[in-house]
Amino acid sequence: MISALGNVFKIPELRQKVIFTLIMFAVFRLGTHIPVPGVDPTTLEHLFNGGNLFGLLDLFSGGALSKFSIFAMSITPYINASIILQLLAVVVPTLEQWSKEGAEGQKKTTKLTRYLTVVLAFLQAIGMSIGLKAAIINPSIVSILIIATTLTAGTIFLMWVGEQITSHGIGNGISLIIFAGIVAALPHSLATIYQYLRAGTINYFDVFLFLIIALAMVVFVIAIQQGERRIPISYTKRLVGNKVYGGNSSHLPLKVNQAGVIPIIFASSLLMFPATIGQFVQVGWVKTIASYFQWGTLSNSIIYTLLIIFFTYFYTAVTLKIPDLADNLKKYGGFIPGIRPGQDTADYLDRIMTRITLAGAVFLAFIAILPSIVAHATHIEGVYFGGTALLIVVGVALDTMKQIESMVVMRNYEGFMK
Repeated sequence: MISALGNVFKIPELRQKVIFTLIMFAVFRLGTHIPVPGVDPTTLEHLFNGGNLFGLLDLFSGGALSKFSIFAMSITPYINASIILQLLAVVVPTLEQWSKEGAEGQKKTTKLTRYLTVVLAFLQAIGMSIGLKAAIINPSIVSILIIATTLTAGTIFLMWVGEQITSHGIGNGISLIIFAGIVAALPHSLATIYQYLRAGTINYFDVFLFLIIALAMVVFVIAIQQGERRIPISYTKRLVGNKVYGGNSSHLPLKVNQAGVIPIIFASSLLMFPATIGQFVQVGWVKTIASYFQWGTLSNSIIYTLLIIFFTYFYTAVTLKIPDLADNLKKYGGFIPGIRPGQDTADYLDRIMTRITLAGAVFLAFIAILPSIVAHATHIEGVYFGGTALLIVVGVALDTMKQIESMVVMRNYEGFMK
């Protein structure tokens, strides 16, 4: 592994990409410490203690939200805009046509995503500014607009940084920004565990149990993320002129976790509304309803699990179009041995995807409620391990390693994976 890592820096082009990516990480981390003008950060501290929803959001922003810095919203509006357009492509003919136009269509979609990101970022910034008005030193309309504009500009700048990493660095820039924010919180988490030990809140057995669970879950997530059902595919022989084409065999990989982390994002976004409203609206019945959605409660975990399972099936059906897949196989002379091409193939693939999607949905639901389980088993509160964070870190790390692997192998060096 060490020798393979050395091969990365032997390739000038790859070395420049790695250095550029690290520089962009440094810019991101620097921005998380630049505060938004006109805000008293000490007033926000009680919202980010002890494993509540705001602490989870702060994790994804790399600590920028608790500091209320210019990157407090992180890249979340861009992710939401991308998801919205991806779902609209199913019902809007123009967007569906763009998705089939290759590079030109991708340019149009990217441009529209940027515009939608600006709108969503400004609306979210206005909502955050009004919701956290108690922390604003001079809570006037002008101050709120200035803060909202600053937060929006921070998100747009991060979007630009992510695109630069994608173009000139290694891996997907947007994913790597989220990855960097989560990893940056690791030293703080370790310091929190050390403080618990010193205070006697936990013992060494709790820490040992936490490490065992952490290691087991990383291995489990890697296994599921890489897991796939391979459907054997055969191709008929075709005579074109004097040459014979086809006649070979291949396989169709169907991933266990086809939906990725998107169902967790959808489910958490829905559950975020009542919990957020309960933080700021001091009305009896509103507080009562919001209490059922408090992070880590039994009712929250049950609703969260059901929503994740639903959105896993929904998003898989939206992104993986089984009829189109069966038609493409038939068009190119491919067929599944023992299954008729066309509708029979579509029904067969649909049955398989229904079964393996259930495994992926249960996996995502378990990963999502894992922080609550870990906190209850180890008595370590306020340290986020598992859930979306673990899924993102492992997924981004695997994808980035694969990209580096392909670049290294192309230049006849021994890669990371054997």
